[in-house]
Amino acid sequence: MAKAKRQKESLQCPCGSALEYESCCGRWHDSLAAPDALALMKSRYSAFVKKRGDYLLATWHPSTCPKDEVLMPDSIKWLGLTVVSFQDGEREAWVTFKAKGKDNGRFFTMSEKSRFVKENGRWYYIDGEVDID
Repeated sequence: MAKAKRQKESLQCPCGSALEYESCCGRWHDSLAAPDALALMKSRYSAFVKKRGDYLLATWHPSTCPKDEVLMPDSIKWLGLTVVSFQDGEREAWVTFKAKGKDNGRFFTMSEKSRFVKENGRWYYIDGEVDID
């Protein structure tokens, strides 16, 4: 029974929805076209969990995108996402969230107010105000 529960949990999307990964953020990871900034933020969190640096770079606005790979240390295990607020706009949006994780056995909470822009019909992550406890 415990094995079946773990298998079901591994199919569930890391963003916290009740959907399986492939029906949720996995579809954005494959097509790169999240419909709004909230879906993009959740899919970016899932990309950190799934170690999809390619997706993170592809959805980062070129004006602020790092030139190198996105750092995703193996020591970090992401444990959950909570969306605090979502301010939608036609071309700019903000998502405030908290992500819980564990780094080398130490628990932490990262809070961020992320800014997104829409260009040529696609949403991109620009930057964010980050606080780590």
